[in-house]
Amino acid sequence: MGRRRTVLDARRDREFEAFVAGAAGRLLHAATLLTAEPAGDNPRARRLLTLSLAHTYACWDRLRGEDPYDRTRQYLATRFSRAAWHQYGALGALSRFRARAHGPLARLSPQERLILVLRLYEGVAEEQAAALLGLPRERVHAICDRATATLLHPPREPAPSVPVAKVASP
Repeated sequence: MGRRRTVLDARRDREFEAFVAGAAGRLLHAATLLTAEPAGDNPRARRLLTLSLAHTYACWDRLRGEDPYDRTRQYLATRFSRAAWHQYGALGALSRFRARAHGPLARLSPQERLILVLRLYEGVAEEQAAALLGLPRERVHAICDRATATLLHPPREPAPSVPVAKVASP
């Protein structure tokens, strides 16, 4: 029995290593988009990915035909959502969450980033994203539209002030 368990453990480890080799790069990119950190300096995204992969490894034997990438992505999304909620309040307007934000997604709220990444980067269907986040499909649709509009039409910077010339009186 001990020999058989060792063989099964070794096989599971090889399967998981192959999965990580193929999926970790894309999942790290998704996590980096979620945290809006710079690609070369993304400790929160790396921690998020590590926790998600550890969860997938712990559940590996119970996947039974389920897609490990989908399972890891789901955990990554829910972990990000919970962290944003618990650390910074509601997922709406969070200014402290953006302290290290970088790039075009930095102007979005965590919820907007999450939905945008799931829908556009990961290609998750609107219904699936809604079920994952516990939101109505219409709400996911509206948030995705708003986030997309914010990215495509960023707010304008205020116009620079023009010095007014003094007119000499005669």
